[in-house]
Amino acid sequence: MGLYKYIRAAWKKPKQTLKALNKERLIAWRREPATLRIERPTRLDRARSLGYKAKQGIIIVRQRVSSGGRQREKFSSGRRPRHMRRKKIVAKNYQQVAEERASKSFVNCEVLNSYKVAKDGQHYWFEIILVDRDHPQVLKDKNLKWMVLKKGRAQRGLTSAGRKGRGLRNKGMGAEKIRPSLRAQGRRH
Repeated sequence: MGLYKYIRAAWKKPKQTLKALNKERLIAWRREPATLRIERPTRLDRARSLGYKAKQGIIIVRQRVSSGGRQREKFSSGRRPRHMRRKKIVAKNYQQVAEERASKSFVNCEVLNSYKVAKDGQHYWFEIILVDRDHPQVLKDKNLKWMVLKKGRAQRGLTSAGRKGRGLRNKGMGAEKIRPSLRAQGRRH
Protein backbone atom coordinates (compact mmCIF):
# COMPACT_ATOMS: atom_id res chain seq x y z
CA MET A 1 0.00 0.00 0.00
CA GLY A 2 1.25 3.46 -0.91
CA LEU A 3 1.24 6.50 1.34
CA TYR A 4 -2.02 7.96 0.03
CA LYS A 5 -3.84 4.69 0.58
CA TYR A 6 -2.89 4.77 4.27
CA ILE A 7 -4.02 8.40 4.57
CA ARG A 8 -7.35 7.55 2.92
CA ALA A 9 -7.86 4.58 5.25
CA ALA A 10 -7.13 6.77 8.30
CA TRP A 11 -9.74 9.31 7.17
CA LYS A 12 -12.37 6.65 6.48
CA LYS A 13 -11.98 4.85 9.83
CA PRO A 14 -10.49 7.34 12.29
CA LYS A 15 -9.01 6.05 15.55
CA GLN A 16 -9.54 7.78 18.91
CA THR A 17 -6.45 10.00 18.52
CA LEU A 18 -7.62 11.28 15.13
CA LYS A 19 -11.14 11.88 16.49
CA ALA A 20 -9.71 13.98 19.34
CA LEU A 21 -7.53 15.90 16.86
CA ASN A 22 -10.52 16.61 14.61
CA LYS A 23 -12.49 17.89 17.61
CA GLU A 24 -9.67 20.32 18.47
CA ARG A 25 -9.45 21.37 14.81
CA LEU A 26 -13.16 22.21 14.66
CA ILE A 27 -12.90 24.34 17.81
CA ALA A 28 -10.08 26.33 16.20
CA TRP A 29 -11.74 26.49 12.75
CA ARG A 30 -14.94 28.01 14.19
CA ARG A 31 -12.95 31.06 15.33
CA GLU A 32 -11.29 31.53 11.93
CA PRO A 33 -12.80 33.62 9.12
CA ALA A 34 -15.21 31.87 6.73
CA THR A 35 -12.75 32.03 3.80
CA LEU A 36 -9.14 31.27 4.69
CA ARG A 37 -6.15 30.53 2.47
CA ILE A 38 -4.06 27.68 3.88
CA GLU A 39 -0.54 26.48 3.11
CA ARG A 40 -1.18 22.80 2.49
CA PRO A 41 -4.24 20.55 2.19
CA THR A 42 -5.65 18.82 5.26
CA ARG A 43 -6.50 15.71 3.20
CA LEU A 44 -3.49 15.26 0.96
CA ASP A 45 -4.78 12.06 -0.67
CA ARG A 46 -8.08 13.65 -1.73
CA ALA A 47 -6.44 16.85 -2.94
CA ARG A 48 -3.92 14.95 -5.08
CA SER A 49 -6.63 12.77 -6.61
CA LEU A 50 -8.56 15.93 -7.59
CA GLY A 51 -5.61 17.60 -9.34
CA TYR A 52 -3.68 19.43 -6.61
CA LYS A 53 0.06 19.89 -7.13
CA ALA A 54 2.46 21.57 -4.71
CA LYS A 55 3.55 24.24 -7.18
CA GLN A 56 3.24 27.97 -7.66
CA GLY A 57 -0.06 29.12 -9.09
CA ILE A 58 -2.14 26.56 -7.18
CA ILE A 59 -3.63 27.55 -3.84
CA ILE A 60 -5.87 25.87 -1.26
CA VAL A 61 -8.70 27.72 0.48
CA ARG A 62 -10.73 26.41 3.42
CA GLN A 63 -14.31 27.63 3.13
CA ARG A 64 -16.92 27.48 5.90
CA VAL A 65 -20.61 27.26 4.96
CA SER A 66 -23.49 27.43 7.44
CA SER A 67 -25.73 24.37 7.31
CA GLY A 68 -29.50 24.59 7.28
CA GLY A 69 -32.13 25.27 4.65
CA ARG A 70 -32.41 28.53 2.75
CA GLN A 71 -35.34 30.59 3.95
CA ARG A 72 -37.38 33.36 2.41
CA GLU A 73 -37.91 36.60 4.34
CA LYS A 74 -40.40 36.53 7.19
CA PHE A 75 -43.99 37.27 6.17
CA SER A 76 -44.91 40.73 7.37
CA SER A 77 -48.68 40.37 7.33
CA GLY A 78 -51.65 38.85 5.56
CA ARG A 79 -53.04 35.41 4.95
CA ARG A 80 -50.72 33.00 3.13
CA PRO A 81 -51.71 29.99 1.08
CA ARG A 82 -50.24 26.67 2.01
CA HIS A 83 -47.97 26.55 -1.06
CA MET A 84 -46.20 29.76 -0.17
CA ARG A 85 -43.88 28.40 2.43
CA ARG A 86 -40.75 29.92 3.90
CA LYS A 87 -38.32 27.13 2.98
CA LYS A 88 -36.71 27.47 -0.45
CA ILE A 89 -35.98 24.32 -2.43
CA VAL A 90 -32.64 25.12 -4.04
CA ALA A 91 -30.84 22.67 -6.27
CA LYS A 92 -27.39 23.89 -5.17
CA ASN A 93 -25.47 21.74 -2.73
CA TYR A 94 -23.26 23.10 0.07
CA GLN A 95 -20.11 22.26 -1.85
CA GLN A 96 -21.18 24.34 -4.85
CA VAL A 97 -22.04 27.29 -2.60
CA ALA A 98 -18.61 27.00 -0.94
CA GLU A 99 -16.86 26.98 -4.34
CA GLU A 100 -18.74 30.08 -5.47
CA ARG A 101 -17.86 32.00 -2.29
CA ALA A 102 -14.18 31.07 -2.52
CA SER A 103 -13.97 32.13 -6.17
CA LYS A 104 -15.59 35.46 -5.27
CA SER A 105 -12.86 36.11 -2.70
CA PHE A 106 -10.01 35.15 -5.07
CA VAL A 107 -10.98 36.95 -8.28
CA ASN A 108 -7.90 36.07 -10.33
CA CYS A 109 -8.28 32.32 -9.67
CA GLU A 110 -10.50 29.57 -11.05
CA VAL A 111 -11.91 26.64 -9.09
CA LEU A 112 -10.34 23.35 -10.13
CA ASN A 113 -12.12 21.12 -7.62
CA SER A 114 -13.07 20.78 -3.96
CA TYR A 115 -13.69 18.21 -1.23
CA LYS A 116 -15.35 18.05 2.20
CA VAL A 117 -13.07 18.26 5.22
CA ALA A 118 -15.36 18.43 8.24
CA LYS A 119 -18.89 19.01 9.47
CA ASP A 120 -20.52 19.81 12.78
CA GLY A 121 -24.02 20.82 13.88
CA GLN A 122 -23.76 24.32 12.43
CA HIS A 123 -21.19 24.33 9.62
CA TYR A 124 -19.62 22.46 6.75
CA TRP A 125 -15.95 22.97 5.83
CA PHE A 126 -14.67 22.41 2.31
CA GLU A 127 -11.19 22.80 0.90
CA ILE A 128 -11.17 24.31 -2.57
CA ILE A 129 -8.30 23.96 -5.04
CA LEU A 130 -7.88 27.24 -6.93
CA VAL A 131 -5.67 27.85 -9.96
CA ASP A 132 -4.21 31.27 -10.77
CA ARG A 133 -5.08 32.01 -14.43
CA ASP A 134 -2.15 34.37 -15.09
CA HIS A 135 0.67 32.47 -13.39
CA PRO A 136 3.52 31.36 -15.73
CA GLN A 137 3.81 27.96 -13.98
CA VAL A 138 0.16 27.26 -14.77
CA LEU A 139 0.56 28.34 -18.40
CA LYS A 140 3.49 25.91 -18.79
CA ASP A 141 1.64 22.94 -17.29
CA LYS A 142 -0.17 21.02 -20.03
CA ASN A 143 -2.70 19.59 -17.52
CA LEU A 144 -3.70 23.02 -16.21
CA LYS A 145 -3.41 25.49 -19.09
CA TRP A 146 -6.96 24.77 -20.27
CA MET A 147 -8.14 26.60 -17.12
CA VAL A 148 -6.95 29.94 -18.56
CA LEU A 149 -9.87 30.09 -21.01
CA LYS A 150 -12.56 28.87 -18.57
CA LYS A 151 -13.73 31.91 -16.63
CA GLY A 152 -16.33 31.67 -13.86
CA ARG A 153 -16.47 27.87 -13.71
CA ALA A 154 -17.97 27.81 -10.20
CA GLN A 155 -20.63 30.43 -10.97
CA ARG A 156 -21.69 28.66 -14.18
CA GLY A 157 -21.98 25.24 -12.50
CA LEU A 158 -19.13 23.65 -14.46
CA THR A 159 -17.22 22.17 -11.51
CA SER A 160 -17.87 18.63 -10.32
CA ALA A 161 -20.19 19.78 -7.51
CA GLY A 162 -22.02 22.12 -9.90
CA ARG A 163 -22.55 19.37 -12.46
CA LYS A 164 -23.93 17.11 -9.73
CA GLY A 165 -26.43 19.79 -8.69
CA ARG A 166 -27.55 20.17 -12.30
CA GLY A 167 -28.13 16.40 -12.62
CA LEU A 168 -25.38 15.89 -15.20
CA ARG A 169 -24.04 12.72 -13.58
CA ASN A 170 -26.86 10.78 -15.28
CA LYS A 171 -26.83 9.71 -18.92
CA GLY A 172 -29.15 7.76 -21.17
CA MET A 173 -32.69 6.70 -20.27
CA GLY A 174 -34.40 8.98 -17.76
CA ALA A 175 -31.99 11.83 -18.42
CA GLU A 176 -33.35 13.07 -21.75
CA LYS A 177 -34.37 16.49 -20.43
CA ILE A 178 -31.19 17.19 -18.46
CA ARG A 179 -29.00 18.46 -21.31
CA PRO A 180 -28.21 21.22 -22.08
CA SER A 181 -30.18 22.23 -18.97
CA LEU A 182 -33.60 21.85 -17.40
CA ARG A 183 -34.33 25.50 -18.11
CA ALA A 184 -33.46 25.12 -21.81
CA GLN A 185 -35.77 22.09 -22.06
CA GLY A 186 -38.61 24.12 -20.50
CA ARG A 187 -38.10 26.88 -23.03
CA ARG A 188 -38.07 24.44 -25.95
CA HIS A 189 -41.42 22.87 -25.13
